[in-house]
Amino acid sequence: MSDNISITDLYDLSETIAAEYLSQFEYPWEALPGIKAFILSLGETLPEDRYDRIKEDVWVSKSATVAPTACLNGPLIIDDGAEIRHCAFIRGSAIVGKNCVVGNSTELKNVILFNNVQVPHYNYVGDSILGFKSHMGAGSITSNVKSDKLPVKVKGEEVYETGLKKVGAMLGDRSEIGCNSVLNPGTIVGRDCIVYPTSCVRGVIPEAHIFKKTGEVAAREL
Repeated sequence: MSDNISITDLYDLSETIAAEYLSQFEYPWEALPGIKAFILSLGETLPEDRYDRIKEDVWVSKSATVAPTACLNGPLIIDDGAEIRHCAFIRGSAIVGKNCVVGNSTELKNVILFNNVQVPHYNYVGDSILGFKSHMGAGSITSNVKSDKLPVKVKGEEVYETGLKKVGAMLGDRSEIGCNSVLNPGTIVGRDCIVYPTSCVRGVIPEAHIFKKTGEVAAREL
């Protein structure tokens, strides 16, 4: 595999409650169709001394903070220390990892957020998996449906047929997405990458690179 976009290339599975589920797959988009069923199954096993079942199919860690104005729809798991801020909208089929921040007017749908992810200001994250300590700047979004409504392809050195009409972005651990950027359907951002603000991104950004604009991607010194 030349593109290094497998689950093990992108993510440290010790940093998510979904590790056992994700380890079944080679590529991250393969996990998207089963997120809902996985949450429903996992939720029933969560210890009652650590998680409150606040309504049907919504489990919230006792150490998480949820603003009273947030909208929480199940199935949903919010893990330890997470912060769900004013007017966050979680549509369902979402795992919010430990110490994550889901901010004002941020919308989540069919996603896995690894631990310490921040989507703090006016973000849309749909049909996506965001790795450990990844961060989306204010107004940045994952676009998850093509304009022609055809199945999404991931285009790197090779072309990968996902077979899915809804695929957002897969962000590797510690990736940084600049403000007001759009990650087009099927975008893969490798570990330790930076995307400049107001970017329009598609395809694969290799690990430890900086996306400055289309056609200008530079290696990053760590």
